[in-house]
Amino acid sequence: MSINIDARGLACPQPVIATKKALEGITDGVVTILVDNMVSKENVVKFSTAHGCGVSVINQDGNFLVKISKGAPMPEQAVISEPVAGGHTVYVMTQDTLGKGKDELGAVLMKGFIYTLLEIKPLPKAILFMNGGILLTIADSPVIENLKKLEQAGIEILSCGTCLDYFAVKDKLAVGGITNMYTIVEMMSAASKVITL
Repeated sequence: MSINIDARGLACPQPVIATKKALEGITDGVVTILVDNMVSKENVVKFSTAHGCGVSVINQDGNFLVKISKGAPMPEQAVISEPVAGGHTVYVMTQDTLGKGKDELGAVLMKGFIYTLLEIKPLPKAILFMNGGILLTIADSPVIENLKKLEQAGIEILSCGTCLDYFAVKDKLAVGGITNMYTIVEMMSAASKVITL
């Protein structure tokens, strides 16, 4: 079976949700989805490979044609982390300072908090960055080195693609990957504990 979807112009997470619905509607076959930006392309690819599908991508004049094979993985299939299983903690960072009050103090507290995450056991499964929190994952962030250490320790670091676009800093992302609201909600729902800061 073959399904074609034109997801150009759709905001996050609509391309991923369209992909999910199409894949749920078939036992095996190919879903081809056309998207018009890099973030949507990456999100659809990550979602599809995380759910055991093969993926290939063709660049077409600034658009991306993502071909997803269900039932018989393609050789181009990427390898990414599985969705979070139960029994794990997920942190959600919604700002680049910690607490309310003085931003200068909040920046100091956030730096200490990120450093301390390296010392706790068990380590969290993932840290998700949204809204102003994504400013912690860009090149000039005061916590970037410790975030890289957390990633090296096996913690999944993911920043909201819509947020990176809003702040116009996607090209400055220096740690982790880009994600979408569907994956964020999925990971939060699967975690045994979600801590939002």
